[in-house]
Amino acid sequence: MSLADRAYGEIRNRILKGDLPVGRSLSRRKLAEDLNISVPPISEALQRLEHDGLVESKPRVGTRVRVPTRQDAEDRSIVRAALESQAARLFAERATTAERKELRQMGQRVDQLYSACEEASGDREFLFSVNTYHMKLHLRIAECARCPPLRDAIEKEQVLIFNWVFETAAQRRSLGSDYHSRLAHALASGNGGKAAAAMHQHIEHGLREVIEGLANLSGYSTDAGWRQRKSIARK
Repeated sequence: MSLADRAYGEIRNRILKGDLPVGRSLSRRKLAEDLNISVPPISEALQRLEHDGLVESKPRVGTRVRVPTRQDAEDRSIVRAALESQAARLFAERATTAERKELRQMGQRVDQLYSACEEASGDREFLFSVNTYHMKLHLRIAECARCPPLRDAIEKEQVLIFNWVFETAAQRRSLGSDYHSRLAHALASGNGGKAAAAMHQHIEHGLREVIEGLANLSGYSTDAGWRQRKSIARK
């Protein structure tokens, strides 16, 4: 792993954990000191993160963790629904009995973990592990769909990463007690149409809650808000 790769992974994980919250000004020199890496690899990593859409830059202003907008969430949701609904349909049609059982177990586990989040809302490492497992569940659905290009598209388009970012920014922690168990049950039914509809409904429900949370971030979207955040970060 190159230094730029290491910096990319470290900074991305800090964004996903919320250690670098939305709107946070990013100093290349400070990141270099924190990660014990020289500035050039940090700059390369930030360029990659900007290309990914996780950070944003303005000339003579600086670089910060990107503040997601309602349009960002809606656009990404359209892509996610298209890809994951198809993965759900194929899972229902192609998954083995063992894989259906595995998915039901994973769905129950995700629900248990999210329930625990309500009591550990300040534990970022725990929340990171929960979101990591949540992403693993959705990727497992795509793997069991037995269409590698579809699974690769879900990963390449970072639809699950952006879902993670949006939920972290919106501070979405509380879900229904059987939210993922119901999804897993629908996918394990063997009915492709039912599975695709359940996944689409699952994504739409999450989008509504995220948009409500993102509304609280509107003050970060202006240039003035950016400069203010940057000033605070320097103190």
